[in-house]
Amino acid sequence: MTEGIIERILVDEASLQARVAELAQAISADYGGKDLVLICVLKGGVTFLTDLMRTLTIPHEIDFMAISSYGVGQRESSGAVRLIMDLKTDIAGRDVLLVEDIVDSGRTMDYLLRNLWARRPASLKVCTLLSKPSRRVVNVPLDYTGFEIPDEFVLGYGLDFDEKYRNLPYVAVLKEEYFGGLPD
Repeated sequence: MTEGIIERILVDEASLQARVAELAQAISADYGGKDLVLICVLKGGVTFLTDLMRTLTIPHEIDFMAISSYGVGQRESSGAVRLIMDLKTDIAGRDVLLVEDIVDSGRTMDYLLRNLWARRPASLKVCTLLSKPSRRVVNVPLDYTGFEIPDEFVLGYGLDFDEKYRNLPYVAVLKEEYFGGLPD
C-alpha cells in the first residue's frame, strides 16, 4: 500500500536504531546524575522518543507538548506557530531535553525554545532525529542530531503525510506527485 507513494527509503530501520542508540549513549553520559526531563513534541516525535527513552541508561521523566504550524497536506510550516497542548510538569530548575522529529525552517523550534526558557529550566537542549539545514530560516541550536537530510518531503518513523504513515519503521521520501501541487 505504501509502495505507491514512496520515492525511496532515505534512512532504513537498522540505521535509525543504530543512531538512536548512539544518541542515547551520548545523552546518558551528558546527563548522568542530573534531573532530566525529556519533552516530546507531538505527534511526530513520539516514535523517536519511545525508542530513545528505552535506550537511555539514566533515570528521566517525560512530558509532552503539541504545536501546530502545518495545515493538512502542507509541505512546509505556515510560520504561524500555536501551542495546542502544554506541559504538565514544572521544569523550573530542571535539565530539559526537547525531543523533536525534524527541524526544518527552525521557526517552530525557536518558538518552543523561547517558550521553555521563560520557564527557567536549569538547562535546555535539543535532540532532533532529522535536520534540514538547507531550509533553515531561523538559526536554532541543535545539540543532538540523528541525521542531516536534503530538502525532501519525508514520512515514516513518526513523520506523517496527511496524518498517515507514521507507523513505517524507516524514513522515506514521498513521491513528488503527492505534494507537487502544494506551495513550496
